[in-house]
Amino acid sequence: MKNSLLVLGVLCCLILILSNFTIKMDAAQPFHTPQELAMIQHRMQTPIGPGEYFQPSSSCRGCHGYDTLGFANVDENGIDVNLFDRWQSTMMALSAKDPLWRAKVSQEILINPAHALGLQTKCTSCHAPMGHYTAIYHGATSYTIADLVNDSLGLDGVSCAGCHTIGPSVGSTFSGIIPYDTTRNIYGPFTFPFAGPMQLYEGYTPVYSPHMDNSAVCSSCHTLLTETVDLAGNYTGGQFVEQATYHEYLNSDFPANNIKCQTCHMPQVADPIVIANGYLSLQARFPFNQHKFAGANHFMLDLIKNNKSSLGIDVPDANFDSSMAANLDMLQKQSVEFELINDGITADTAYFRVKITNKAGHKFPSGYPSRRAVLQLVMLDALNDTIFRSGIFDSEYRITGESPQFEQHYGVINQNNKTQIYEMVMGDVNGDFTSVLERAAILLKDNRIPPIGFTTTAPMYDTVVISADALADADFNKIGSVEGSGIDEVIFKIPVAGYTGTISVKAKLYYQAVPPKWLDEMFTLNSAAIDTFRNMYMAADKDPILVAADSLTDVLSGLNQIADANNAFQVWPTITSGREINFSIRTNEPVISVSLYTSNGKKISQMNNRTTKGINKYSLPDVAGTYLLKLTTSEKSYYKKIIKY
Repeated sequence: MKNSLLVLGVLCCLILILSNFTIKMDAAQPFHTPQELAMIQHRMQTPIGPGEYFQPSSSCRGCHGYDTLGFANVDENGIDVNLFDRWQSTMMALSAKDPLWRAKVSQEILINPAHALGLQTKCTSCHAPMGHYTAIYHGATSYTIADLVNDSLGLDGVSCAGCHTIGPSVGSTFSGIIPYDTTRNIYGPFTFPFAGPMQLYEGYTPVYSPHMDNSAVCSSCHTLLTETVDLAGNYTGGQFVEQATYHEYLNSDFPANNIKCQTCHMPQVADPIVIANGYLSLQARFPFNQHKFAGANHFMLDLIKNNKSSLGIDVPDANFDSSMAANLDMLQKQSVEFELINDGITADTAYFRVKITNKAGHKFPSGYPSRRAVLQLVMLDALNDTIFRSGIFDSEYRITGESPQFEQHYGVINQNNKTQIYEMVMGDVNGDFTSVLERAAILLKDNRIPPIGFTTTAPMYDTVVISADALADADFNKIGSVEGSGIDEVIFKIPVAGYTGTISVKAKLYYQAVPPKWLDEMFTLNSAAIDTFRNMYMAADKDPILVAADSLTDVLSGLNQIADANNAFQVWPTITSGREINFSIRTNEPVISVSLYTSNGKKISQMNNRTTKGINKYSLPDVAGTYLLKLTTSEKSYYKKIIKY
């Protein structure tokens, strides 16, 4: 009994002692990882409610964004190709926050304040379609910038639901009249979609429809007609085609060859792709269109990237860099073929020709009328001094010598102050150049290079006309009398004033998305939006984008002067079918080189300081033709004509 009481007492003491200490337990381990919890939280959101039509892009990101497990939205090499990240740094995603667009709307309102509601409602229909159409479907008659800045749907730009809820009837309405399906169907290009998760978490029913892989899905906003007003702001009853990229595409060979807008602007991945995160059993889909939406507006992407904080844009720089790289690739590799051709040189004139072939499925440039391409050609003498130049930019990136109104289309350029600019130029009711969209009344110029297959007899030609000056050019989009070449050739007829040395010629094609001339009218005005964009523009990199270039170096001039009265340079045979000729040098002048040229002055090959006073040999090309062998000494040059048959 005493032992039992003793044991009981010891146990009580231990309990009292232990009760004064805090026992640290291992932290509880959650069942789900942070990534899984984030996915669960995303899926607990409320699906689209009654009377609503659009979900923001954030609701799509969980499944169609970056997969932390590396299973979905990657190609077979594990490279991330998720839809959300590709889209969020494009001009589609940024359309409602685009500071140039905001400034341009402000300019139009300042010029015609009585039209403010109509202007903003029209502009937001394409730049902020989900916000615009939500308001309209709820009975509003207008949707303004003031509405937009407080509307997350509107600020989402041309977002996921902004495209994927467009109905199958698309293709016959334009100027921002978008035929949305308001029954909460959401369309995609894949058959037998996995519907349950989207129905449960988003409130949409995914539906396969071939129209999502058709160019018509782009038509409602990439064809825009504006209502014309006079300088007093009175509507004239006329309309002006501000842009018609979709109709340019229809007037080409691209539809017949099954090349769609998506083919270039949403290039396909060759691998099957699992298109949604979190479903290990999901079937991979093919073909998978990347949401790169590459275009030509590299300038604005760079400007927005450098001002993203003040614009309220939370997009990683790496995503911007990827989108800008895609734009450069499209401009420099997919837009044009470019060739500089030597057509011959006489004693007083050099003839060069630049041949540009449009590779795009629409005009080049296309879209918003500020965009233009500038052809530059520079000819230098042997000392690199300029003989001729055309298409030169000054320190403000304006073209030297450009007409204040507009530069006409040229078939032949023979003066430094003439420049070939491929552009669309709007005129007001008085026929003067204007950058005010509402004042656009007549087409002063449109020499943008048409796509292959483009004709003036196509049914939609009235929306994509070519101006008279370009139509009068015999080789503009024509080979002989046949239209549809997609080519323009510009002949440069350059005075050389008897110069007999070598020349070098460089030709370049530059692209300007927002040239300063387009902004001059707007920058005479002030508003918060205009001032904001002006400050951003002044600090921006305004260097034009080099699209293409070609050059000819060491071209002979004065080819008619080939006499050698003293036989200082002898060549034999001068008529041959063989691969080699002989030459000897009978002058005491120090020899610099012996070079072979084509008959029109293009250098083929050269021997430097490897000649002797005896008999030397020179190799000819395999191709038959007329050639010139040139001996260059410290004092002069000697020429001999060779005919190979």
